[in-house]
Amino acid sequence: MLASARGRNDLRKRYQAQWALVTGASSGIGKELSFALARQSINVILVALDDPLLSATTAELAAEFPQLKFRKVGVNLAAADGSYMKRIEAATADVHVSLLFNNAGYMITGFLHDAPPEKHLANVNCNAISALLITHHFINRMYASGRPGLVVFTSSAAAYIPSPFTAMYSATKAFISRFATSLAVEARPQGVDVVAIHPSPVGQTNFLKGTARIQAAEAFYKMSTGPEALPPMIFSKLGRGLVLADLGPVAVVMRLLTKLIDDSLFAFGFAFFAPWMPDYREHASRAGLKGHL
Repeated sequence: MLASARGRNDLRKRYQAQWALVTGASSGIGKELSFALARQSINVILVALDDPLLSATTAELAAEFPQLKFRKVGVNLAAADGSYMKRIEAATADVHVSLLFNNAGYMITGFLHDAPPEKHLANVNCNAISALLITHHFINRMYASGRPGLVVFTSSAAAYIPSPFTAMYSATKAFISRFATSLAVEARPQGVDVVAIHPSPVGQTNFLKGTARIQAAEAFYKMSTGPEALPPMIFSKLGRGLVLADLGPVAVVMRLLTKLIDDSLFAFGFAFFAPWMPDYREHASRAGLKGHL
């Protein structure tokens, strides 16, 4: 049983893969994905902010897997001009990337109006636009090669429901999931699998660093796993024809709720009961919206 599971999850064999590219690869899920790919003897291009964390992760991989190659590409995926693409293209010009993991993303918390538009646009650029540009480049190369390929997007269970105080995060993840389902129709006949994963909350990462407290999220994070638990779960969903994959109990429950409760009713309920939500009162007070409290 274990041997057959390993065989099903062998991405190198299934996709004839020598190289993978992972965004947000310096920490959290992206770092764990990079290590999991290396364990399958796949060379990895690590794309993340150009900081000591990226250098440290790349060095760790090189020390543990000296027989493999690792390339770090330090870029800001929130850049509005998409200038990061030049560096990514240059770093991969001489190799064929068979496996693409669009994993980079972050969250801004609080009322929408309480942060400048530029901050929200940077969030959209990182979470959604960079995935579009990077996928556009590499899927062209996958089609031209005639070889099997794989594009994986890290979405979120937040894509299913209204997410007050994290509006851009929920919106960008909804974009990513729908983008994946649409692209999968085009790509599968060309031999390229497209999957969007919806993890349940993942703790022990830098994801919430610098964000304002959200009590509702804290309740979910009590059921969180560490990022090291994600790669086996993700790999088990790949190459099976799935396009949307829910990982963990929170993601599954969120999916079921959207089946049982109409989206319009769900949104109305959130808006109607907002004044009684502790998170609403806390963030409204912080934003100076005191008239209704």
